[in-house]
Amino acid sequence: MADTMKLIIYTDGASRGNPGEASYGFLIKDPDGKILYSEGKFIGIETNNFAEYSAVLNAFAYMEKKWGKKISEINFFMDSKLVVEQLSGRFRVKSQNLKPLIFEIKRMENTFARVAYKHIPRNLNSAADALANQALDNLKSSV
Repeated sequence: MADTMKLIIYTDGASRGNPGEASYGFLIKDPDGKILYSEGKFIGIETNNFAEYSAVLNAFAYMEKKWGKKISEINFFMDSKLVVEQLSGRFRVKSQNLKPLIFEIKRMENTFARVAYKHIPRNLNSAADALANQALDNLKSSV
């Protein structure tokens, strides 16, 4: 691995009920498209937006722990235009329960040299969506 890394992250959140049983999914790829890590996790009863932000926050937490300062650039791709616009600073965050998540995301964001958030159509985010939904499906099958 080179001294510095560029990473591509796909994130998604799911909530069945909104609020309802919720989960997130994310996968981290290198610039060649190789999957370096993926995760999907149940987070309890939450809104879809909370789940979307949880995906971003947990992706940051993993990267910070695993690679730290070796990362030179991170590009997030997500199908939630609202989350992209809010994290990019173009839309205000009104929901009080999201503000602590966003504060922590911004704190982590500042530890990396370059971070960008990009909106993609839902059909281009199927892998992260599948991870989030699989976390909910696994919950159902384990009950």
